[in-house]
Amino acid sequence: MRPATCSADRGLVAAVDVHYPKSGGARAAAVRAASASFSPVLSERVVTVGEVLPYRPGAFYLRELPPLRAVLAGQDDLRLVVVDGYADLDGSGRPGLGARLHAELGIPVIGVAKSAYRTATHAIPVVRGTSSRPLFVTATGLPRDDAAELVLRMAGGHRVPDAMRRADALARRPD
Repeated sequence: MRPATCSADRGLVAAVDVHYPKSGGARAAAVRAASASFSPVLSERVVTVGEVLPYRPGAFYLRELPPLRAVLAGQDDLRLVVVDGYADLDGSGRPGLGARLHAELGIPVIGVAKSAYRTATHAIPVVRGTSSRPLFVTATGLPRDDAAELVLRMAGGHRVPDAMRRADALARRPD
């Protein structure tokens, strides 16, 4: 892969995740850093949303977007967001969570999925650390190749980058 030259590699960036506790609602977490390597982390934020829509196949974004809006509220200085999931769902650009978030924020969004989605044959597999299992990278607002390179360079020696692991842990942490 060629070196990523995207302007999103500089400026404030966030990795985000959402968890749905059995008690209801949602907890969203954001981990912010000054560069797309996410090293060092500058801040963390967790927001609880009391009510969320039920899961609907094909409309996952309707459930995820409100908690993501809440955790990213007031963070107008972001240049890039990394989400756990897909930016787009197929090669023709059918919007996924990342594309919906990009439409709202107007900044590049990288989707990093841990499992393959049958129609996302355009996703770039990225193998990190000592894992043999790839992550599946999609993007909107920047070229997929640049997004894959940024994910490859994110801090951490594990399959899932440290910032994404931290956002997941924060979102899952009990109150």
